Amino acid sequence: MLADEALLDRLQRAAFGYFEHNINPRNGLVADTSRDNSPVSIAVVGFALSAYPVAVERGWMARDEALRRSLAALRFFRDSDQSGSPTATGYRGFYYHFLDIHSGARVWQSELSMIDTALLIAGALTAAMYFSADSADETELRALADFLYRRIDWRWSQDDGETIRQGWKPECGFLHYGWEGYSEAIVLYVLAMGSPSHPISGDCYRAWTATYQWENLYDHDYLYAGPLFVHHFSHAWLDLRGIRDRFMREKRADYFENSRRAVLIQREYAWRNPHEFDGYDENGWGLSACDGPSDEQLGLANEPRRLFGYAARGVPYGPDDGTLSPSAVLSSLPFAPDLALAAVRNLLLRYPEMLNDDRLASSVNPSLRGADGKAWVSAGHYGLDQGIVLMMIENHRSGLPWKLMRGCSYLRDGLRVAGFRGGWLLASAPGGAH
Repeated sequence: MLADEALLDRLQRAAFGYFEHNINPRNGLVADTSRDNSPVSIAVVGFALSAYPVAVERGWMARDEALRRSLAALRFFRDSDQSGSPTATGYRGFYYHFLDIHSGARVWQSELSMIDTALLIAGALTAAMYFSADSADETELRALADFLYRRIDWRWSQDDGETIRQGWKPECGFLHYGWEGYSEAIVLYVLAMGSPSHPISGDCYRAWTATYQWENLYDHDYLYAGPLFVHHFSHAWLDLRGIRDRFMREKRADYFENSRRAVLIQREYAWRNPHEFDGYDENGWGLSACDGPSDEQLGLANEPRRLFGYAARGVPYGPDDGTLSPSAVLSSLPFAPDLALAAVRNLLLRYPEMLNDDRLASSVNPSLRGADGKAWVSAGHYGLDQGIVLMMIENHRSGLPWKLMRGCSYLRDGLRVAGFRGGWLLASAPGGAH
């Protein structure tokens, strides 16, 4: 059996392999999944930009190659069609959620995505903080990241409302729902408030936190969000340990502690196993947004339970069809390392089929088994899964993403406007990306 550090190194290196092999090297765009003809996800490009510094430090990629790939992506977005037409790349500094990997044009009639643009920009700023040399290429990279960030019209994304809207389409305008209820959007709001060109006000953030749902589940008080990924994504870039906004000061907690409690609630739910699914116990948990079996798949048409396909599964209110996300378990490492490692080892021991080229599958459903007795496993890999695994393992091992972003003055400004106080924000920090 591999020691913990060796196991994490193996899984993290395999996760990085996704970004090596699912990229268009000419424009730096990275596919949403490893499946044939997958479009680009702009959020996955953000994870790739954040992954390259980790790969350089770990010796998996040469610095000049990481710089070349990063520059290709940032130059593409700088030069992209920002007309907002149905076949453009973006509008007002935001980008469509899914793009053609060759042309960069919008596909699937996808929305102009505020959160996915934020994840892309978080990656760009991570690269800007890492590539800090005075060379021409690294100087250009920092200027590109700064330009892309300043171009975003965050105020427009409010549509004169109290909170940021979730998306916009050229066919119908803004989508009819905003960012309400606790979600992965802390990094979105922090970037929007830290903008030196089009910032939103702190009132917008407070309007968002006013929609939060504080609950007591299994004797744990916590800020509710059912899917586990919600408790991870902003933490990939933001070190939220020991710093609190007004909401968390009133609750005498912080978002990092809240994510730890989310792990405990997940374990308790899986141990209770209200639907009596196979594989659920204290070391078999991880309900999150992930791929899953669907009623339309061959061989599953007569399955008596409802199957949700790709869905945001959550605890304790569902949906739940017996599908677990191994990457969500592994990404819980910074919050509850012993519990996450025990669960990952258990899942790998029980379902070795969920590992392909040392890379975790998007999901496994132990209640559905093939003729060979193996559990149902999602085909291919998802860039979001591999990106969050890589970053959260690194935050656990060295804290590199957190260290880089603590030095970004834009994020520090955004956190302070949001009302965050205490912890590392009290200390003087080096200059940021601009």
